[in-house]
Amino acid sequence: MDEEIAGAARQVQWKSYGKTLSLLAFQSFGVVYGDLSTSPLYVYRNSLSGRLNDYIDETTIFGLFSLIFWTFTLVPLLKYVIIVLSADDNGEGGTFALYSLLCRHAKFSLLPNQQAADEELSTYYQPGTDRTAVSSPFKRFLEKHRKLRTCLLLFVLFGACMVIGDGVLTPTISVLSAISGLQDPATSGLADGWIVFIACVVLVGLFALQHRGTHRVAFMFAPVVVLWLLGIGIIGLYNIIHWNPRIFVALSPHYIVKFFKRTGRDGWISLGGVLLAITGTEAMFADLGHFTAASIRLAFVGVIYPCLVLQYMGQAAFLSKNMSAVYNSFYLSIPSPLFWPVFVIATLAAIVGSQAIISATFSIVKQCLALGCFPRVKVVHTSRWIHGQIYIPEINWILMVLCLAVALGFRDITVIGNAYGLACIAVMFVTTCLMSLVIIFVWQKNILISLLFLVFFGAVEGAYLSAAVMKVPQGGWAPIALALVFMSIMYVWHYGTRRKYMFDLQNKVSMKWILNLGPSLGIMRVPGIGLIYTELVTGVPAIFSHFVTNLPAFHQVLVFVCVKSVPVPYVPVDERYLIGRIGPREYRMYRCIVRYGYKDVQKDDENFENHLVMSIARFIQMEAEESASSGRSYESSPEGRMAVVHTTDTTGTGLVVRDPVDDGGGTSQQLTRSSKSETLRSLQSIYELESVGSVSRRRRVRFQIDEEERVDPQVRDELSDLLDAKEAGVAYIIGHSYVKARKNSNFLKTFAINYAYSFLRKNCRGPSVTLHIPHISLIEVGMIYYV
Repeated sequence: MDEEIAGAARQVQWKSYGKTLSLLAFQSFGVVYGDLSTSPLYVYRNSLSGRLNDYIDETTIFGLFSLIFWTFTLVPLLKYVIIVLSADDNGEGGTFALYSLLCRHAKFSLLPNQQAADEELSTYYQPGTDRTAVSSPFKRFLEKHRKLRTCLLLFVLFGACMVIGDGVLTPTISVLSAISGLQDPATSGLADGWIVFIACVVLVGLFALQHRGTHRVAFMFAPVVVLWLLGIGIIGLYNIIHWNPRIFVALSPHYIVKFFKRTGRDGWISLGGVLLAITGTEAMFADLGHFTAASIRLAFVGVIYPCLVLQYMGQAAFLSKNMSAVYNSFYLSIPSPLFWPVFVIATLAAIVGSQAIISATFSIVKQCLALGCFPRVKVVHTSRWIHGQIYIPEINWILMVLCLAVALGFRDITVIGNAYGLACIAVMFVTTCLMSLVIIFVWQKNILISLLFLVFFGAVEGAYLSAAVMKVPQGGWAPIALALVFMSIMYVWHYGTRRKYMFDLQNKVSMKWILNLGPSLGIMRVPGIGLIYTELVTGVPAIFSHFVTNLPAFHQVLVFVCVKSVPVPYVPVDERYLIGRIGPREYRMYRCIVRYGYKDVQKDDENFENHLVMSIARFIQMEAEESASSGRSYESSPEGRMAVVHTTDTTGTGLVVRDPVDDGGGTSQQLTRSSKSETLRSLQSIYELESVGSVSRRRRVRFQIDEEERVDPQVRDELSDLLDAKEAGVAYIIGHSYVKARKNSNFLKTFAINYAYSFLRKNCRGPSVTLHIPHISLIEVGMIYYV
């Protein structure tokens, strides 16, 4: 009986899993496969352009299809679906996921403020990872040489820049190819100028709608792509039967040999067009975070692979009997009664594919931002339900301008295809190289297996890369130029930010100097909490001495706040805050480190002040309890100890929440911060009434010490001081830094710091805006950094 119940439960569980898997696989069509599924619009047109026109006959067409079939089988199916999708980072994929995995399993990271405590995060190591693995000579060699680690980061950034290039070229070629169906004299016979004009209008509309977020129209994405795939699959099958059923013999790789024997160097150059059949493959791995590996595999094997193979086979069958139709083979191969329905769906599918790569570009820029390799930009979280759906206004408009420039400048799908192919194959090659390192350091497999993977797929992609490079003069220079511009921006920002951090690190205030000042720090301690923002995770920054020597008074409670990125995709909310003490208890100085992953979005946290107070209160209690149980004080160390403090649970803090008032209306004005000056209180009330969009949304909460708990007198005094300071108000103190190169610096460094880095700092978002600091509470003090 028990076995029957267990069997029934398993059956229900499998049914539920099957439904979820099917739903995710269906949704993946609209997000992951829009780009890959629109490739038949332009593959044969690009492949048969140029000198290959001189060789067009049945053998050449059959060989070209055989190349497309085996490329489609080896790269998307074998490499990505079977192997690469297994290398996820806690469910996340893409170039940065592989780099993040490598940084956590070997000391490759160049992020300057990492700590041993970061390794205790639940998302740092995957379940079942052997943390005590023996270090190999190869691993020690890479960790020892800093230049090699810098080269690895530059290699990853190069891949990221090529993805940004995809974000420019994919919408352009997809929309232009879809609209080019109107060139057929049998339909409307529009001239090239009108085709480009209509494509530009569609592109402007596409980018203008980005701020609404993809979730607004996502419900129609998947059905459009599924309808498109089934339609082109059926049309492909019809063309096979109607035009040339013998096309099935071209599945043999023997036709590839015959193709190259006949076409030689011209056939090799045509590989730049063949690789367009696999553009969009990287999205299967890059968009893994929104789905599961199983759902993406199911969608590819069940629908994508058979439908696209049938379509490419059908187009080849049509071309083998209609060789003059090369210039627009896709639309000419469609039976005339189906032209307009297919044209409409093709245009919609092109928009869906473009939408997916634009969203991926936003994610890549956000991850570069987290690595400290991109100037601060506005990141908007567009979906309340789907984590990771973001919109970056500055990048959106830059992409739009670049897309229009490419469309108006090139005006030729073949030339744009040359640029597009180079960008896509470069990203795939970067993934192959990083994947070979993951096999060694993360999967801990034999180096021979890694070399086998690298040599096999590197040779396949290297062949296509060499063909794409040969087309650099015919449009291939575009993604290289874009990559160089974005890499220059990224490297200059990373270099300047790192030099600034090293200055802070080398000029830290000694604890001896602070201890000599005494608990009053040599100045008047006034009511309130002072949050001093710094990038340092240990020690006191030089800017603090700048404050102390220039201000006659400082707050009774000081908290050094560091907001930093960790090489994991997401940091659980309960593990986000690290709290510690600086100096003895009577100094009332604390440190708070707020950790975010490279996929986390730092939203405007309306409860930050309340979370901070609760976290410090919990830390004070934890410290007292551990000191009592161990019989020793943690104050022997000037830095004290750091502890992870959960922010979602209020028990164990010694505090209770009193009079919580929500942010709905005028009642929040009754709880303005207490101040001894009626004038200041009235000024703040007026400001908060005017600032409906920011400060007035913050939740007003008052705390009091829990009288029912038995609290140590010293702890009670400290908690009382903390609450008094909270009631008096919170001030956010941040340095307004000016970074300049030292006088003895060489020309390159002077130019990079004084001009390039300075220009980027002046034209990006300020740190106070990025950190969502309310202006009413902001104090900025200028300081010059000579790096």
